[in-house]
Amino acid sequence: MKSPHPPTLGGLLRALRARNQWTLKQLSELSGIPLSTLSKIEHDRLSLSYERLVQLSQRLNLSMGELFSAPRPAERGVTARRSIGRLRESPHIGGRNYDAYLLCAELRRKRMIPALTRIHARSLQEFGELVRTPGEEFVYVLDGAVALHTEFYDPTVLRAGECSYIDSDMGHAYVLAEGCDSATVLAVAACDDEQPLLDALAAQ
Repeated sequence: MKSPHPPTLGGLLRALRARNQWTLKQLSELSGIPLSTLSKIEHDRLSLSYERLVQLSQRLNLSMGELFSAPRPAERGVTARRSIGRLRESPHIGGRNYDAYLLCAELRRKRMIPALTRIHARSLQEFGELVRTPGEEFVYVLDGAVALHTEFYDPTVLRAGECSYIDSDMGHAYVLAEGCDSATVLAVAACDDEQPLLDALAAQ
């Protein structure tokens, strides 16, 4: 049976170290993140910014999906896969611009990374630099309204029931639409080389 408690970043890091037989010091040397910081994360006293998560995945040569997934059993001939996503069991990445809950995170080497995402930034100025990631991105607005800013198009407001599909190599950002206090979207990022993309799902 699955634990009723959602996985934490600390728990995921401990599992990552265990399956690679790394000490905390070795992980610090590999990732470039101070040992004291990693220790606080593993004890759930500290989280990482999205930039540090990207740094961690790049230094360890892992996709973000692999970083947040459970160990995968040995490969079999049958390739069919299934995952049931529950919000209460989903890893959470919190940040300045977004709160993202990664859905079906236990599946590794996914071509798509789905996430339930709450938008925080109220303007492009507050958001900061536009995000650019390889691949494509789909966003469906569940509630509220968001303004989609892109590098080559005028801003567009998307309301509940509306969606966007973009080339995510193009600079882009999702912020709260004027007059809207909260918004939640289903965001799905994908790319051809199976490198999961979370730039639009977590804080910049």
